[in-house]
Amino acid sequence: MDVDPVRKGRRLALLSMAVSGGLAVTKITVGLLARSTSVVADGVESASDVLASGFLLFGLWVASRPPDDDHPYGHGRFETLTALGLGFVLAVTGVAIALRSLQSVGDVHAPPAVYAIWPLIASVILKGTLSVVKMRAGNRLGSSALVADAWNDTVDILSGITALIALGLTLSNPDRFLSADHYGGFAVGLIVVFLGLQVIRENTLTLMDTMPSARHLDEIRAMAKTVPGALDVEKCFARKTGMRWHVDLHLEVDPELSVRQSHEIATQVRIACKEQLPWVADVLVHVEPHLGQNGSR
Repeated sequence: MDVDPVRKGRRLALLSMAVSGGLAVTKITVGLLARSTSVVADGVESASDVLASGFLLFGLWVASRPPDDDHPYGHGRFETLTALGLGFVLAVTGVAIALRSLQSVGDVHAPPAVYAIWPLIASVILKGTLSVVKMRAGNRLGSSALVADAWNDTVDILSGITALIALGLTLSNPDRFLSADHYGGFAVGLIVVFLGLQVIRENTLTLMDTMPSARHLDEIRAMAKTVPGALDVEKCFARKTGMRWHVDLHLEVDPELSVRQSHEIATQVRIACKEQLPWVADVLVHVEPHLGQNGSR
């Protein structure tokens, strides 16, 4: 695997850890001082982001290791396992936030301070920027862990907005909406749980060798048939190992060709797919005789 994508992922992970850590400390501190459950809940969610980015950093490091005798397809699957672990962390964190927020419903206390809104506004802006950057990088590099972390940041935006609405209701009418701040914390927890389950689902499908989209398969078939001598593609399978895909291709050639000639065509197909389709890690080509017009091989 090219080291540049991995380095980009590491830089984004380190940046995310720094931002999330700063936001977590700020929101938890301000939330406690301002007596706001929703702000504290959002701060705990940001603290989980630090752990999530740490998972991502470690996963990218392991996934970047080259293939060896025991792992001929490389170590890219560890990157998918990292994203799966991130999903479980998010789900557990969401449950904890929701339960803790519900415990405070009905408590009689002074309303939160107005200044509690500022770390929430800062969080929405910063996390919005991080989410866009990581989502674009993850899609471009084919990194499921980066995409999962980007969705994590997207949830931060939703949780921040939810906490802002809940806190705003409480501040607008403390006598009537004092519990709104606590219900806001509960809503934040539910949002985090939903995202965690979604991340778990997507990466479980990857570990089950779910095929890529029809568009990607069509690109592989079309690229293979650009090679002179490649008459058709009978079968095409692909499985994701980390950031890229390993392809199994059944290529049809003229049955009158020699083994050497057929092998050379297969080699050129493999080279063309790897060079022109950056998301393809390798191609295993199986040569078969082309089906003639009379239906014989």
